[in-house]
Order: sequence, then C-alpha cells, then structure tokens
Amino acid sequence: MTRPGVEPGRSSSAITTAAWDAAVAAIRAVPLDAEVQLICHVNPDGDALGSMLGFALGLRRLGFTGLRATFPGDFDVPEPYRALPGAELLVPEPQAYGKPQLILIFDVAGESRLGALAGLLDAGIPAIVLDHHASNTGLGDVTLVDPAAVATSVVADELLTRLGVELDAEIAECLYVALATDTGSFKFVRSPSVHELAARLIATGISPGDIARRIFDTRPFGAMKLAGEVLGRAILDPAAAGGRGMVWTYATTADLERHHQRPYVLDSLIDPVRGVAEADVAVVVKELTAGEWSVSLRSKGGVDVSAVAVALGGGGHRLAAGFTAYGTPDDVIAQIVPLLEANLS
Repeated sequence: MTRPGVEPGRSSSAITTAAWDAAVAAIRAVPLDAEVQLICHVNPDGDALGSMLGFALGLRRLGFTGLRATFPGDFDVPEPYRALPGAELLVPEPQAYGKPQLILIFDVAGESRLGALAGLLDAGIPAIVLDHHASNTGLGDVTLVDPAAVATSVVADELLTRLGVELDAEIAECLYVALATDTGSFKFVRSPSVHELAARLIATGISPGDIARRIFDTRPFGAMKLAGEVLGRAILDPAAAGGRGMVWTYATTADLERHHQRPYVLDSLIDPVRGVAEADVAVVVKELTAGEWSVSLRSKGGVDVSAVAVALGGGGHRLAAGFTAYGTPDDVIAQIVPLLEANLS
C-alpha cells in the first residue's frame, strides 16, 4: 500500500528493492507489543530527531506499543526540538532497552556516533539503518542509505510509505523539521522532489511559518551575545583551499558558561560564517570538553569537505561535514588546511 500519487523508490534509487523489502519484512516480523528501540546520533540535530520521532509515530500508527527513542551521551534535547510530536518517547541512554527485539538507527554514518549504544549491534538483534551520508560505513543488518537524499527524513518517509503508513500532522511536523534543518531551510537544494515532499507534509495542516520561527528564528538573548563574540574572533585566510579562501572561528565551554547557554546554541553559528563572500570554506570549532572539539565544515562547492572530514575520522556530505578533533583550535585548523588543498572540487 502506498499513499495516493506516490511511487515507491521515487527519491531513493541508491537503495535496492531488496533492501527496502528486507526492512519492511523485518518490521512486520516483530509483534506489535515488542520492545523496539529507535536510536539517533550523539548531539542530535533536527534531522536526527525529526526522522527518528516521525518514524516512531508512524510505527505507533501501525499499532506498536513498546517504542522507545534515545541517543548516546547526555540527555540534552536542544530547546527548539523539545516540542516535537513524539518527544514523550525519548528516554535517556540508560533507559534504552537492553535487549530489544528490533533496532532502528537514524542519521548515523558510523558506530562512533552511537557511543556505548553501538554495543547493541553486537547482540544479534535485527538492526535497520536509515541514513543519507555518503560516508556511511554500512553498519546494521539492513542498510537504507541514499547519499543523494538531502536528509534522512527522505528515507524515513519512503519506508513509511512502503509500510502503508499515511501521513498525519504529527508525523509530518517531525519530517518537515528534519527536512528543513538539513537543507538550510531549503536554501541549498534544487531538486523538485524535495519541494514535492515538503508540499505533501504541509498538506497535512502543519504551519511552515510557525515551525521556522521556532526552529530558526528564536534564540535566547544570551545566545545572541555569545554569537557576537564568536563571530568577532573569526579569521579569514584567503590563500587557503587553493586560493578559494577559508574563514573560521571557535567557541569554548567558557563562552557558554559566561553567557549561561547550552551547547546547542552553537550549532547555528556555521550559517553566518559560511556567508563570508571571500571564502569558499567555513569552519566552526566548538569545544566539547577540555581539548576536545566538534568541528563543522561547509563549502560553497570549491572543496569536497566530506573527504576532509573522513580523513580526520568524521563524515558528511560534499558541501557539509564534520569530525571530532583534539588539541587547540589552531591545532585543528592546521590539520584542515592541507586537506582542503588536496580535495578541491
């Protein structure tokens, strides 16, 4: 059963029919009262949470009653996503099922992004992976990975279609948030199919304007002040990336403490940095703990930043990627610069 006018496989040609069929069969083989564990990556973003919760709500519509959703690390759901439908299914990592009958993993390219939860993959439990990162390592028993998809929510929507789940406003809101966040509010996509998916989601009655204000246009005053400081210390290197230019900045845990902010407020800083006209590449280095940094990379097309990230232990897409680094911000940038030259598009 499919939704009217929607053809299976319409946007995920990289995934074989056999893989789709295997995923559907694995889900249908599980009793409706089974313990089903949904997992997304550490420090979850809008696509990770939106895809996971949207799919969980779809499973609930099918009658599943033993659903739990989680992510590794501190149970700190970013403020913009706390009101997502299905958020009541979220539990801290220690409350995840120890021996679920089925695992579904969202927006995770490799085991390192699962933390201690990666141990579930070694327990002989069927695991279905939904992802869109070209750097995906092939974890799980059934791997649904489409590097051409702009967000994991595209893959999640397709699997829901194949399961016969019809969209409602709650599912649609989750998938729309996922789609909007991973496309920069649709600024970085040209594919008509993406906008067609957005149109189907909006047709359920959700309000794109309200969602945009909550997700993109609302932040604490302290976050605004912090952003001013971080942007004020940005450095432009016009010779980097073969003369295409790189701009970078960093934020520390002390910055967060001084402005009484939580780490998620740093996630949006890459957007104003990437807007610098003189640079193809933008980098934001965010401190996690003393000497440990989460690094966000963006390119306007002159550099394949996913190759840079993979070389440094991370992953992502050609124009957007990231990795974890150690040392000082200068140490991190020193690792990145030669790799930019080696990965010009």
